[in-house]
This record gives sequence, C-alpha cells and structure tokens, in this order.
Amino acid sequence: MMMTILVLMTTMVKSEETYTPKEFATSVIELPGKVVSHVTAEIQETKDFQAKSWAEAKKKWPWNKIFKGENNE
Repeated sequence: MMMTILVLMTTMVKSEETYTPKEFATSVIELPGKVVSHVTAEIQETKDFQAKSWAEAKKKWPWNKIFKGENNE
C-alpha cells in the first residue's frame, strides 16, 4: 500500500503544470468569448432537437388521425 501511495504522489508531482501570468491573463480574457460561443452552440442544438422532436410528434399524435378531414390527407 505504501508503494502505491508513493507512486501516486510522484506521478501527481510530475503532472503539475505551471502557468505564467501572461498565460493566465490570456485565458481569462478569452473566457467570455468561449462561454458565449458554447452557449450559442448549445441553444442552436436545443432548437434543432426540439424542432425535430415536434415534427415527429406531430406525425405520431393520435388527434391528427382522429380529426383529419378529407382535404387534410
């Protein structure tokens, strides 16, 4: 068990990365643009999914078949 802990501790120390203040500032400045583009993409995906779901539901909805007239076929 001690060997496992030792191995995990050494791998954790090796995997730590350091960031310069300039890299940090750049990532903070880019963050709002990334969030906006992500939210925009999610909204569009949701709209597409809902449109597809509603189109399928309209075809399968039983009231469409019950109340369908001769001219609606």
